[in-house]
This record gives sequence, structure tokens and C-alpha cells, in this order.
Amino acid sequence: MDEVDTTPRAVVLSALLHVGIVAFLWLATLSCANWESFFGALRLPPWMNPVTCSKPVALPGPVIEATLVGPAGAPLPAPAKPAKAKVEPPKVSVAGAPPPQIPQPQPPKPEPVKVLPPPPKQPDVKDQEKVVAEAQQKAEQAQKEQEERERQRMAELEAQQQKARELLKQLEQIKQQRLAAERKSKLEQQRLQQLADLKKEQAKQSSREAPVTDATVPEAEQARSGMAGQDNSLLAQYQAALVSVITQNWLRPDNIPKGAVCPIHIVQIPGGEVISAKVDPSCPYDDLGRRSVENAVGKASPLPYKGYESVFQRDITLNFTVQD
Repeated sequence: MDEVDTTPRAVVLSALLHVGIVAFLWLATLSCANWESFFGALRLPPWMNPVTCSKPVALPGPVIEATLVGPAGAPLPAPAKPAKAKVEPPKVSVAGAPPPQIPQPQPPKPEPVKVLPPPPKQPDVKDQEKVVAEAQQKAEQAQKEQEERERQRMAELEAQQQKARELLKQLEQIKQQRLAAERKSKLEQQRLQQLADLKKEQAKQSSREAPVTDATVPEAEQARSGMAGQDNSLLAQYQAALVSVITQNWLRPDNIPKGAVCPIHIVQIPGGEVISAKVDPSCPYDDLGRRSVENAVGKASPLPYKGYESVFQRDITLNFTVQD
């Protein structure tokens, strides 16, 4: 029921809206003069007029009339032809004076003819080839000079490196020589010490030996003396000589304590050639020290033999002792 009542109202409002739009569009199309006429017909006060029209300003002076000529207008009037000058005949003077000279018109000067510059000469093909050949030759020469400089630089660098290698080699040789001299000096000191110890041992051995008589010597000892017996003093010298020559070839490690005794069993043949050398298990040296003693025996082969034939022993045990 409400929907039926609101429908006519909506139609009326819609019609009024459309009428207002049409009126607004119609008013927008009016000119300023028509709008003033329309506003005056409504008899409304001037302050309610939203549009103010500007009036033309009257300027003093005559009215100028002009005709506009467009692209499609009348053609322009033809230019007026210049009036020909009337040449008056010469007047003859009564007194017989010469008639005035009429200046002759000067002919127009001809415009100077512009002479175009000659076209540039085309370079000769042969000249171009010559220029290209010279440029190529210069480039090749520059390349050769660059390569020559590079070869010289590499040669100088190689010479410097070779000189440095030789210097390092000389330094290494000097170092090895110094080490060898130190090692030789150390071995010489050891040998001198061993000789001094050998002399001390011989002196002690001589002091311990006492003179004996036939009455005091047992028969068994007498049986071993003579041609079949052994000279204990010569045996001590033989053992000391073996220890001395082995010590000279011994590169002793620094960790071996002083006074440590290391027994070593040596098997040799007549002439002193060593067959084998084995350190006794009771040796207090470490593995490095034991190997150093065995290597020293091998380097000392052949061991001293000449002069010690009577006391030579195929199997012999020596006690290695560090003295210093």
C-alpha cells in the first residue's frame, strides 16, 4: 500500500528534475542580451541576477568601416601601372643657343657571374696504396720493436733469477760447509777425548798389573801364557781402538745422558769387515740412540785389524759410554 502511494510522488519528482535540467541547459545557451531580457521579464530585483553582462565602451571619433577579406574572398586589385614619362620635344631657342643635352639613360650593370670553386681533386689510387703500405710498414716496425723490448726484458729477468738461484746455491753450500766443519770439529774433539781416555785406561791397567813369578802363577794360567796366551794389554788397546773408530763415525743424538753405557754385539771376519751389529736389550738409549750406534759401527767397517791379529775376536761386545 505504501509502495502505491510513493510511486506518483517519485514520478512527479523525476519529471521536475528533468524539467530543471532542460531549463538549465536552455538558459546556458542564451546570449548575454537575451538573458537580460529574460531576467527583466521575471521582474526580479537586480541583486538576484547571477550574470552580469559587460557593455561596449563608446570611443570618440569617426566610425571606421572595414571589409574582411578571407582566403575565399575577392581577388586583390591589380597593381597600378607606372605612368610613362612624357618626353617633351626640345625647344629651339630663338637666340641660336645650343639645345640642352638630354642625359642618356645608363644601361643596367650586369650582375657579376659567380664562379664556382673547382671540385676537390680525387686522390690517386696509387698514392692511397703507398700511404697504406707505409702505415702498415710502420705498424710492423713498431710491433717488432715492442717484441724486441719484451725479449730483452724477459732475458734480463731470467738473468736476475739465475743470479738469485746461484746466490742461494752458494749460501746453501756455505751452510753445508759450515755444518760439516762443525761436525768435523766435534768429531775431532771426541777423538782427542777418547785418546786421552785410552791413555788413562792404559795407565790404570798398567798400575793394576803386578809382577808375578812362576811360583805364584797357577799351572792353568801358565798353560795359557806363552805362544798360546793373550796379552791383556794388547786386548785393551784393541778394544779401545774399536771404540775410537766407531765413535768417530757416530752422530750422537743430544738426548743421550752422560755416562750411560750401551753394550753392542759385533760380528766380524778377519780383516775387520763387519757382518752385523746389534745393540744389547739392556742398552738405556732410546730407539734413535740405538740406531745411531749400529749405524756408526756399519760406517766404521772395516774395523782395526792389522797389529791386533793375536787378540782378534770374531764375536765381540763393546760397551759404548758417553764421556762428555
